[in-house]
Amino acid sequence: MNVRLLFKLLGILSMLIGAFMLFSLFWANPKFGQHTDFAIDHDRFEAEGFWGLLYSTLISFSVGSVFLLIGRKGSGRLFRKEAMAVVGLSWVLATFLGALPFVLSGTSRGPAIRVFEESRQVMVVADGWRFWESWRSVSVTDEQFDVLSVVASRSARGIGEFELEVLSRQPEAAQVFEELCERGPLRKWLLTPGDSDDLAPADRASNFRINWIPMGFVDSMFESQSGFSTTGATVLSDLEDPYLVPHCILFWRASTQFLGGLGIIVLFVAILGQGSAGKALMRTEVPGPTHDNFNSRIQHSAWLFAAMYIGLNVILAVVFLFLGMSVFDAICHAFTTMATGGFSTYNASLGHFESLPGTHGGAIETTVIIFMILAGTNFTLLALTVLGQPKKLIADIEFRSYLGILLVATTAIVLFGYWHADVECESVGKAILNSLFQVVSVVTTTGFITADFDQWNNFSRGLLLILMFVGGCAGSTGGGMKVIRHVLFVKILGIEVEHSFHPKVIRLLRLGGKPVDDQNLKQSILVYFCLIMGLFVLGFMFLLTFESEATWGPSAENKLIDSASSVASTLNNVGPGLGTVGATQNYGHFSDPSKLMFVLMMMLGRLELFPVLVLFSPSFWRDQ
Repeated sequence: MNVRLLFKLLGILSMLIGAFMLFSLFWANPKFGQHTDFAIDHDRFEAEGFWGLLYSTLISFSVGSVFLLIGRKGSGRLFRKEAMAVVGLSWVLATFLGALPFVLSGTSRGPAIRVFEESRQVMVVADGWRFWESWRSVSVTDEQFDVLSVVASRSARGIGEFELEVLSRQPEAAQVFEELCERGPLRKWLLTPGDSDDLAPADRASNFRINWIPMGFVDSMFESQSGFSTTGATVLSDLEDPYLVPHCILFWRASTQFLGGLGIIVLFVAILGQGSAGKALMRTEVPGPTHDNFNSRIQHSAWLFAAMYIGLNVILAVVFLFLGMSVFDAICHAFTTMATGGFSTYNASLGHFESLPGTHGGAIETTVIIFMILAGTNFTLLALTVLGQPKKLIADIEFRSYLGILLVATTAIVLFGYWHADVECESVGKAILNSLFQVVSVVTTTGFITADFDQWNNFSRGLLLILMFVGGCAGSTGGGMKVIRHVLFVKILGIEVEHSFHPKVIRLLRLGGKPVDDQNLKQSILVYFCLIMGLFVLGFMFLLTFESEATWGPSAENKLIDSASSVASTLNNVGPGLGTVGATQNYGHFSDPSKLMFVLMMMLGRLELFPVLVLFSPSFWRDQ
């Protein structure tokens, strides 16, 4: 193992991440980081976000300098072993460095108190890390519950005394709230008017409020890995409050997805495409035959793909501007669309634009659908199309299967939606648009949301859960298992079925009418499917066994499906799932050990398993 060369390349990566943090600094200035929705305040310089990013930049550059110093004499060719080590370690390093801005800026992830109306139960975040338990129940009187539920409904902004008395129907609401502040478990998390809070503006500081939980390093690692792996899962509950999540941090959050979407092309091949390493890594990402004219110049092709990726980002950002988005929102959503990441700057994701004056919600949805489909298409075929060979795209079996899956799944969800009368729209056209958007978003593993699909019928929800295991095309920015693997799996299954009753018949594995030359492809496809299923089962059983039932509140009856959905969503880099991690929920309420498990699942899913798994093999690190 060429250790010095590893440190040299990891040092370059650290410098690259630090440089991108610098671009996020500008958005701390209110002149730059304005939302499309002017109702969201951004009229102050975000000092906490600015200094958090600046300190993170300095740390990244410092780490990079140390690594470059250690690897200053690193030289030689990058062979397959070193290439896989750099890829795996670079994503671990990126997760740590990318987490720094969230921690150092004081970004808050969610309220420290949860109120459940149906059971009239109150839960408070456990003080400190209590291993698996993140929440504990607190008993309150009926009067205290009525007051606390009203305050909780106003999120971090709180509520004034007169309005609190009216809505809670408690004439002594202020006194009741002050009594709650004396309760041991609640004392730390409740704020009365006049309590010191340097970040709160005057109108907020004069309210009764619930304090929010600052992001710890585990939360920040989760958000960072979700960005770099383009998963789009989040622990943040309120993206529209700049006092909780600064605009410059939102931009950094989107930038991690831009880097992650680009990294699967540039990092794997362009930077590491020395000798046979680039082709070896491309085979890991693109199972089956590839186009020979691109394989012969693999590094040149990677830079061509990178240029296409950046170009599509620019085009999409300009289109968003014409459709009414602000510069800030246009760039952030372009970054996260082409990366198939799904991070938004609004709590309702892209659904926020549907009723926002001055924007074209329907046109934005249609535009995003088109670009999500492009982002989930094999970039080799897109490059060939740009170079004047569109027939190869149309003739490709994976691309045709990809479009077929989108069409069939959308049709099924529309039909069952009307059958169960749960289609959230006023016309057939809107039903098709809503269904198509969610199907494309799940299949391409983007994770954008325009409708609460968790309220749909069981068939539609189940179908979306199955689609999480499909993914985009190989060689795209989409995550998941990839369509080509499913195509090959079906063909292999057909050959094996025929062989069971015609054992003497020799049937070649063909793809696009041509025999597949790779003799080990059948075995590698089966091994990959077994590994994915094995990891899914391990993650699923981990949550069922160790995650506290307090995570689900007063009732854990949906723990089974919620656990399966959350593991499937993170392992396949989808983001939102069903139930407790559904379209309107997030992952913030899980315990730290479970979040670390999700971090590993996201990394394994994005890097196609092997570059991460080899890091745990002692023989991999031995010199041979």
